[in-house]
Amino acid sequence: MIPLSRAVGPPDNREPITDNCAKSASAFTLIELTVVMLIIATLAALLMTGASGAFERARKTQAKNDVIQIATAVNAFYTEYGRYPVNITNTANDAFFGTGSTPAGSTPYGTNNVLLNVLRSISSDPNAVALNPRQIVFLSPGGAKNTVPPRGGIATADNCYYDPWGSQYAIVIDTNYDNTLTNPYSDSDGSAGTTPLRFGVVAYSYGKNGALGGGSASSPYTSEGGSAGVFKGSSDILSW
Repeated sequence: MIPLSRAVGPPDNREPITDNCAKSASAFTLIELTVVMLIIATLAALLMTGASGAFERARKTQAKNDVIQIATAVNAFYTEYGRYPVNITNTANDAFFGTGSTPAGSTPYGTNNVLLNVLRSISSDPNAVALNPRQIVFLSPGGAKNTVPPRGGIATADNCYYDPWGSQYAIVIDTNYDNTLTNPYSDSDGSAGTTPLRFGVVAYSYGKNGALGGGSASSPYTSEGGSAGVFKGSSDILSW
């Protein structure tokens, strides 16, 4: 009789359990890591493109509201006083406020703060007091962002009214009272309205390239499609 302590059972052919399978299941190969990084980069690019488009649409919406409000304020001044808020020096021409090219048939009267001070009733400006003696506030825009150039409002340094891209809003007023204004754009297909324009006042933004119409730009502005002086294909914003 074989003692119990020396009894031999059936052979155990099972492999010893190791963690190789667990390691294999949890590890990433180089190809998998590359694919994941490509997916993340693609999603990030799509997100940035979407965000950039959303910001640009917001700028255009703000600029459209601004130019309409400027034109409305000038017309409200005319209704109140029976004249436009300009010290006319050339009765044969219309009046232009802003920077950039002066439209044909217009006389430049300085940067747009000359007009905006009157509409905002800035009491420290003698011209504004003289033209708006009832001290009526026809327009009250917010302050511009403190950038170079300022953007999206009235700049504290010069009281000029800047669009969301950093250019002063341009304004043309019918100060020769012939019920027409020269269209500042050269489009011949009606994209920029009629020629001449049948308004007492128009306001417009030069858009992201900081110049009338489309085309190339220098810093801090951004080049765009279209051609110089042509509204079609540009990012310019019009009140009309």
